[in-house]
Order: sequence, then C-alpha cells, then structure tokens
Amino acid sequence: MNILVTGGAGFIGSYLVDTLIAQGNKVRIYDNLEPQVHQGHIPDYLNKDAEFIQGDVNNREMLDKALTGIDVIFHEAAMVGVGQSMYEIAKYTNANTMGTAVLLDLVVNKHRDHIRKLVVAASMSEYGEGLYTCQNCGDLKPDLRREIDMKEGDWDPFCSKCKTPLSPKPTPETTPLQCNSIYAINKRDQEDMTLNIGCSFQIPVVALRYFNVFGPRQSLSNPYTGVAAIFMSRLKANHNPVVFEDGKQSRDFVSVHDIVSANIAVMQDDRANYQIFNVGSGSSISIGDLGKLIIKITGSNQTLDINNKYRKGDIRHCFADISKITKTLGWKPQVALEDGLKELIEWSKDKKSEDLFEESQKILKAKGVV
Repeated sequence: MNILVTGGAGFIGSYLVDTLIAQGNKVRIYDNLEPQVHQGHIPDYLNKDAEFIQGDVNNREMLDKALTGIDVIFHEAAMVGVGQSMYEIAKYTNANTMGTAVLLDLVVNKHRDHIRKLVVAASMSEYGEGLYTCQNCGDLKPDLRREIDMKEGDWDPFCSKCKTPLSPKPTPETTPLQCNSIYAINKRDQEDMTLNIGCSFQIPVVALRYFNVFGPRQSLSNPYTGVAAIFMSRLKANHNPVVFEDGKQSRDFVSVHDIVSANIAVMQDDRANYQIFNVGSGSSISIGDLGKLIIKITGSNQTLDINNKYRKGDIRHCFADISKITKTLGWKPQVALEDGLKELIEWSKDKKSEDLFEESQKILKAKGVV
C-alpha cells in the first residue's frame, strides 16, 4: 500500500515508517522538522527507503501533494508537551487542532475516493486523572486536585462524597474525559474531528490513545519529552533526576515498539474501524520507582531529588485498561519495562551528555521557564 505518515521523522513516526517499509509498503513522510526536536535537520535514523517531504500540516498546498495516491494515513504530527502548551497556546492549537482540520478538509474534498483508513494519535492526557474507586461509593472520576491540598502535601485524591481516600484502578476508554491542558484539549480535538469526519463520510478511522511512550530516538535535549528521557538526560550530565510531589504518583509506560505494533494491528484489522483504543502496558509504576530503576540500570551514583513540590495541572495516577484492544484485536504489549529502559539507555550512550542537558536548559530559558 501507499502510506503517508505525518510526523514521520519523529520518535514514534520514524519507527512506524521502518516497520511499514519492512512489510513491503511504499511510505511517504510528511514532517516540518520542528527545531525544538530536530534542530531543523533530517535525523540520521530516517529510513532512506521512504519518500520525505518537509512541510507543515497547515501548508494546504504541500499537504495536498503529499496525499496524492495515498491509501492509508497515520496522523502522528503534533506539538507535544503538556507544560509548554499552557503558555504557547496559539502555536499548539494551530499545529494540532488546525493542522488536523486542514488534513481532514483535504481528505474529504480531494482525496476521499482513495483513502482506505486514517489512524490518529490521541493521548491519555485527555483523561486527566485516571479512574479510581472508593471503598464506600464505588468507581468514580475525581476532579483536578485542589492547590490548597497539595500545598499541605495531601497528594492523593479523595472521594468528594464521603472524603475517603481513593485507590487508582485501570482506566478504560469509557472513562469521562477531563482535559487539564491545552495539549489535552488539542488531542481531544484531533480525536473528535477525525472520528466525526470518518463516520460522516464512511472513511474508516481509528483513534489510539497513547499512554507514556518511551524508547530510543526520543529527544534527550527537549525538556518537554517523556519523563524517562528527561531522567536519562540529567543522569548523563551528572545531575540528579528531579521528581515532583513525593514521587509516588504513577503512570503507564509503554515501549515505542508496542505503540508501533498497535498501529499496525488497527491498520490491518477492520474490526478496529471507527473505534477508540487505549495503548499502554496495562500496568503502572510510580515516578520515584521509575527513577530508581533507571539509576540502577545505568549504574549511576546519582540519587533522586524528590522536591515535594507540585505543578499546576499535574495528575496523580493514570494507567491503561487495555482489555478493549486485547479482546477486539488480540493485541498485547510485548516489551517489558526494564527491557525497554535498557534499550533506551544503550541507545543514549553515544549521545553527548552535557550538551544535551545544556540544550534543554537553553530551551527553557528562552521560553522564560527557568
């Protein structure tokens, strides 16, 4: 098939490109080479057998050309970073929401006859807090935590009805969404628009809600990348990994290779059409334990800097219930967390340590964050 991967030069997109080409597909990459991620250069890992077009998703003319003759679209292009989205609102919304609008406009009005499927990268950030259970009141979705509680170090949500502490549980796709950032709102927009247009015009579409993706090729110099890569960057520069709150907040970390296999699964199976699926490991680990595990694997002498500070909009717990994609398609993650971290650490060994850390600090200072 002829396949277009928007954001195909990026972390997830590039691995997807590699797999699609290995399967015998003809792949076209459309990517703007975002300077914060790529410093404006084509990455050396980019598959030489793919056609590459440098362009922005808001460039209607170039994107129109990129869609010519395409059978399947994987829409991975997006500005990524919850914190950054809160002060670069227009940039994020223009790239994520409006860029998706341009793509869908072109698909509907010019390329509808030859598009066989469109898969969009959604996000666990749309949930806000994950699903919890109260021993008295049952399952519920708590509101965003109050700053007055976090100032006192009361990190965990409690039941709004009986004030009992809540216990986190796996978050299924039916959990109400609670977007706490511009990035989350943008990803919900991408998901909603894609499903709406797909259903309206009978174009098979699928939305995959990625949880915390990690692996090689993740930018170590971008301070808004995943926490595993951020920890790696600091360790390589002999700086302690910084952990907010008490370090017991938990997330679901999934290997980029499992993300790719989920994308391939929904492309190949029509049972996935017009549906939303969580893509995660289905288990959780605290951020503090993640940091300790990375330190152990690297053999570093650094320690965690648990600062007992909070960040506005941060959630406490969220990890995936992956039973829907498993039951529907038979998909299961294959990469264990420790194995995936070892791969990330091995890949990072030839990356310049102090340069990466300094580059991330420059980005933050330029944006007035530090």
